[in-house]
Parts: sequence; structure tokens; C-alpha cells
Amino acid sequence: MTSSAQQTALAHVDAIAGDLSRWTRTIFDFGETAWREYESARWYVELLRRHGFTVEEGSAGMPTAFCAHWTGKPGGPVIGMYAEYDAVPGNCQDAATVRRPRPGLSEHAGGHTDPHSALGTSSLGGLLATKQAMERHGLAGTLRFTGEPAEKVRGSKPLHAAKGYYDGLDGMLSFHPFYMLPMCNTVRWDTHCGAAYSMIYRFICDEPEAWNRAAGAPIPQSHSAVRAPGANDALMMMYMASKALRDSMLTHQGGWSISEAILTAGQATADNLPAGLAEIQYMMRMPTLDMAEQATAMLDRNAEMAARMTGCRYERHWVCKSRPGLANHAIANVVWEAMSTVGAPRWDEEACRLAREIQVNLGLEPMEKPFLAECERLIAPEEAEAILRRDLPPSQLNSTSDDYTDMSWHAPTARFYVARPALRAPEGYTYPGWVMNALGGMPATIDPMVTTAAKTIALSALRLIEDGEARAAARREFEERTGGGVGGSSWIPPLADYPPPIGFRWPEYVTTVRGREWWIPT
Repeated sequence: MTSSAQQTALAHVDAIAGDLSRWTRTIFDFGETAWREYESARWYVELLRRHGFTVEEGSAGMPTAFCAHWTGKPGGPVIGMYAEYDAVPGNCQDAATVRRPRPGLSEHAGGHTDPHSALGTSSLGGLLATKQAMERHGLAGTLRFTGEPAEKVRGSKPLHAAKGYYDGLDGMLSFHPFYMLPMCNTVRWDTHCGAAYSMIYRFICDEPEAWNRAAGAPIPQSHSAVRAPGANDALMMMYMASKALRDSMLTHQGGWSISEAILTAGQATADNLPAGLAEIQYMMRMPTLDMAEQATAMLDRNAEMAARMTGCRYERHWVCKSRPGLANHAIANVVWEAMSTVGAPRWDEEACRLAREIQVNLGLEPMEKPFLAECERLIAPEEAEAILRRDLPPSQLNSTSDDYTDMSWHAPTARFYVARPALRAPEGYTYPGWVMNALGGMPATIDPMVTTAAKTIALSALRLIEDGEARAAARREFEERTGGGVGGSSWIPPLADYPPPIGFRWPEYVTTVRGREWWIPT
């Protein structure tokens, strides 16, 4: 049974559905990537202020982060929600039924994959609907809405956590579009996401003349002279050594992974001068912090050896140190009840027409029902948990990674998923990546997820605001699992003891005399 306030919120989401659709497409078209989401963050800040929120820009020292507050009647609980809005380099796709980048760009530019463009506006819709209901029904409480940049490198939430931005919350609602079964139209139960460490190794060759110094050989200014190999060689040795030794870093269980990205590689010339600077980023996803620490020690050793062999020195700079997640069944049940009330998203004939058009353009036979049936069905949290556990050893408590986990150590946190549009595939066929990206930008295909998630968020928030016993149950469980709450005997403190890594050569859009373009020219 929904309360009057909840009914008001559901009606408000329907009333602003057109706005949510336009807003989702706006962020999709910005396509800004980690630590460089300038337009996206500015857009959120301006809109929130127009709706009466007090907004702190640049929260926790991150230029594209923010923290917004709105209070109804004084007193009452504080409920947290958030937006993500970073895209992924190399995934620029137009909202179209054919493969093509957004106008004026190449496929190497940023594009939304999960899509965070719709994640953020779904949460925003839930926030505004909750505020509307609180105003109309005179409810006491505060809404806190954070802007979370750089999720793709697990960037902002460990920093926000360390600076206290999740302290004092009575509940945190964490939504993500579904992209893997069985986490489809459900709420995480016991197995939450694991730890994530990410760092940049910077190799600097600032004394290339020292390479032959021990032999007393001066280096003449000649293109045939011998100099230190330089930073590019250090980076390549680091890359190859870490690839070769990866299987020996940790035991072959637990579903861990280590991946890398090269950020900077020397000079843009083939002259016989040693590269002075090269940078490589590593991202590790681990079930436990101990595993992440062990892998980090091995990467450190590889970096030291690579630097010594190439006449360089090295630095390690943190991008992320994120904790594993903490379950809370009480708040998960609150969200599951809301989700059960709202139901799964549904795709109408216009969405199906676009889906069939994609299939035809790929040379496939169009399907009468082109979307996965699972996308239009709910799955109970315990049932999803049982399916998830089938492939995990009993000793593994966490799986995959996402930095919402840092929130879960400061407030009762529910992590839930609503299905994004995904197409059925003929037997033996796999859709190319651009298809999912395009479906996340076309209003007819992505809007059902946005409105469904917004309604679920609003109903959950209002339940926590109106139902003191539900809040108390979530708080009791939080204190039991942490051994006394924040600072308790089983509580893991924030790990972010580093500054925001905003000064590196993160991929971005640039403006030159040629106009605005991606940092890799079209």
C-alpha cells in the first residue's frame, strides 16, 4: 500500500517524464569522460539550484563533483542519492540504429556505455519526485544528492567518503542500470561488490646523460650517441613484465582482475632523444583488500625494476582505493518492496521498431519481440543471490567492483538494478558493442528504464522518511555488521589518503584553432 506522499511522487515522475527524457539525451551527448565532466557537472549544478537546492561545487577537491542539499520541515531523516555522468573513451556512438559516432567526432571520443547518462537522470528524477512529495505533504527531512565523477576509474566516492560527505545519512540509495544477469530488476542481497585499487605509475627519465657515466663516456650532441633508454622503454617493460607475471600474483580463485591503460607515452617525435615521461594506469578488482595489497606490492616491484633497467625513476600515484561492500537486508527489503510496486520496465512498439531496425541493419532477421524477456521481469533478491553464488567459492564474500561500496560503510546502503534495454540474439550471435551504447541514447529505448528507476528511488526514499521503524531496522543492522556503526570494531575506515588525481593526462575534449575536438583528432 503506497502512502499519499508516495502516490504524489509517482505522479510527479510521470509529469516530468518528458524532461527526464531530454535531460538523459543531453548528458548522453556531452559524452565527457573521467575527471573531465565539466559540462555535465555544470548542468546538474545549475538545474539543482533552479529547483531550490543548496549546492557545493568542487566537493572534496574534485572540480567536477558537487554536493547538494534540500530540507523540508526541520528535523527528520537525511536520505542520500547520487548521480554519475562520466562516459568511456573510445566508445563514441550516436543515438542511432547504425554504427556511427556523434556528429563531428570519431569513434575514439567518449561515449556512454552503462549508461551513466541515464543513471544520473534516473536518480535526479527520483530526487525531484521525493522533494515534490515532501513539500506537498509537509514531511520533515533532508535530501542529499552528490555528483560523482570518474566512476569508471572508481574515482570520487572513496574521496567523498574520506571527507565525510556520506556521514550522517539514514539511508543511501544506489542505482545502476542492469548490464549483467542475474542483476536485473533486483536488489543486491549478500554478495556486494569487492575492493578496487587503481594507481598510475609515472616513469621519468630526467638524467639520460647518466646512462654511461660509470664508464666515463661523455655523451656528445649527436643523433647517433648512446643515451638512457628512457621512459617509453620503462613503460613497455612494466607493461610486459606485469602481463607475464600476472598469473603468479594471486591464487587462481576469487574472480580478480587487473587491467591497464597507457595515459602518456613520451614525446611525439622519433628523434634520438630519450622519452622523458611515460605513464601507465592499473585498475585491479579484488574480493578483498588483502588481495589488492598483495598485487600492489608486486606491481611496485615491477615498476622499480623497469625504472632501474632503463635509466629512469618512478612514482606511484593513487587513483582509487575503494573498500568492499557491506550488505544491509533491511534497506534492501525497502527498495525491493518499492521495486515490486513499480514493476519492471516495459518497451512499447516504437522501441521495438527501433530495435528491429538495428537487427535489420546488422543483417539479422527482425524479431517480433526483440528485447530480452528478463528485462521485463523482476527477480527476487534472494533468488538473484542464489544464481550469483553458483559460480563463486563459498569463501568469496564479494564479487566484481564498483565504488558505491564506500558509501555502505557510512550509512545503510541499498544497491539495486533496473534493466536497461538489451536485445535478444539469434543462437550463436553476439551483438557488437555499439548496439548497447546506441540503445542507451535513444529516448524510446532508454526512457522506460529511467522512469522505472526514478519511481523506485522516490518510493524508497519516502518509505525511509515516513517509516521510522524501517529506518531503525536498517540502522540496527548497520551497527551489527560494523560492530557499533562508524568507528565500530568491524568497521573499515576510508582508504583515500591521497589527493584527487585530477592533474594527469586523462582523455578529454580540447579546443584548438581547429575547433572543439577529442584529444585524438578526428
